[in-house]
Amino acid sequence: QVQLVESGGGLVQVGGSLRLSCAASGRIGSTAVMGWFRQAPGKEREFVAAIRWYGSSTAYADSVKGRFTISRDNAKNTLYLQMNSLKPEDTAVYYCAGDRTARLRIGVDSGEYDYWGQGTQVTVSS
Repeated sequence: QVQLVESGGGLVQVGGSLRLSCAASGRIGSTAVMGWFRQAPGKEREFVAAIRWYGSSTAYADSVKGRFTISRDNAKNTLYLQMNSLKPEDTAVYYCAGDRTARLRIGVDSGEYDYWGQGTQVTVSS
């Protein structure tokens, strides 16, 4: 099992930046991909970004490309999401997730992920 704890959410103005962190513990070595999803009120959970835990491959949703950057620190077992140029539509609860299956492509479907954090709220005010 892998436990994930997010932090770094908060209230920010349009155009501002935030960095989310996800601390992982447990059998993190069994995780192939770590990612971020988000869910706004009344909407389905959607993919944001993901990165291979051992490797450099990344994937981003079109809506965040060029504004968000996913990274990790394997020594600290921590996943990050740097969010710049934030927009009101980025407002959501952001979840950290882990996929233990080694796939040819990075998964973008929440059903492909096995481990989830409790979420952290990001609110972008205009």
